[in-house]
Amino acid sequence: MFVWASSSQFTQVAVAAKDKQAIVTNITGAIGVGTAHHVSAVISDAQKKNVGLIIFRLDTPGGLVAATREIIKDMLASPIPIAVYVAPGGARAASAGTYIAYAAHVSAMAPGTHMGAATPIPIGAPGLPTTPQPKQPDPATGTPRDGGPDAAGRRKIVNDAVAYLKSLAQLRGRNADWAEKAVRDAATLTATEALDLKVIDAVATNLSDLLRQIHGRSIRTAQGDIILNTDGVTIATIKSSWKSEFLSAIADPNVAFILLMIGIYGIIFEFWSPGLTGPGIVGGVSLLVAFAGLAMLPLSYAGLALLLLGIGLMVSEGFVPGFGILGLGGLVAFSLGAIFLFDPSGSDINLSVSWPIVLSAAGTSALIFIGVLGWIMRIRHRPAVTGSEQLIGSAGHVVEWAGRKGRIRIHGEIWSATSASGLAKDSVVRVVSRQGLTLQVEPA
Repeated sequence: MFVWASSSQFTQVAVAAKDKQAIVTNITGAIGVGTAHHVSAVISDAQKKNVGLIIFRLDTPGGLVAATREIIKDMLASPIPIAVYVAPGGARAASAGTYIAYAAHVSAMAPGTHMGAATPIPIGAPGLPTTPQPKQPDPATGTPRDGGPDAAGRRKIVNDAVAYLKSLAQLRGRNADWAEKAVRDAATLTATEALDLKVIDAVATNLSDLLRQIHGRSIRTAQGDIILNTDGVTIATIKSSWKSEFLSAIADPNVAFILLMIGIYGIIFEFWSPGLTGPGIVGGVSLLVAFAGLAMLPLSYAGLALLLLGIGLMVSEGFVPGFGILGLGGLVAFSLGAIFLFDPSGSDINLSVSWPIVLSAAGTSALIFIGVLGWIMRIRHRPAVTGSEQLIGSAGHVVEWAGRKGRIRIHGEIWSATSASGLAKDSVVRVVSRQGLTLQVEPA
């Protein structure tokens, strides 16, 4: 039985749960929109089932800032106690995971785990070093600090992150000083160190050990104070829904980028060969799914514009073949657009399209738009080599002629012909046009 206490009274009133049950679910990998949907669904389902305790088993390198804030909002508003357990051994609660661990009613770690490094990543191109700025004295303290407008923007982001994590520490009664170090200095802690510094509430070897240690603990939820009674509680494991998994998949930068390219290729192929329907359907669906994924990511519109500009330039190279300047410029713009497609300030991990995918997409686009499209356009401008159109421009010999009419031999066939001038027998003529079974010719 989980015991609830009214926040307005000193006496604690016991309320029996419908099922004396604790549910456990995993939060693994990068924090994204799919993770936020999963956490919200678990909390909502737990309220409907009147579950007594929710345990999130955490192992994450960090993730999207917006998704992390949504998760924390749901946790703070939850009337059901929430425990975040960094497990199993070797797991971590880095960056966004530190904020989630601080926001939990009960925070615990397994031996061999660590947390911290909650510093927001620098704003700049992913994978490229940032340019150091000259040191300038702080107006208040006189101590040197990073200078330049970029440094000012970075201090703003860091200070906001510090205030956010410290507010969670104060709300849960945890170490606020170390929270500031985790953001400003990217400090990290092992499980034992975190317990000694009162960053977490327990170091537990497994779930049973965790439930034993938090038994009788008094915590405060959105609906009042609660004393946990975890004696004899049954544990039920919940997996993420297909919708959460789908959102996590399409919100991956690499997957979203690949879907975007498939959509663009499919639509272009449909325009090249109207009536196939297959490329159009695949391209349209892929494009819509890609837009859904991009909408959940911190998109850089400058990067998207570069990407589309690169495709446009490569298409132009196919229609207007020259020295390859348009194609080369399009290839460079396409590659830069893929690199800068996502805004790194919206995440505390490296959010970018991987280099192998960028290079593969750039090479494929160059091959399709410059090579294939240029080849198609050159074929269209070639003279016909079969059918009646083959006759236009061909040379023949006059078999007989009278006035402006006669017959000529061309390609081993005898054709009726007309001309604006008289022609001599066996003279060479050239076909100008054709009207039915009569050719219009002129002296070659």
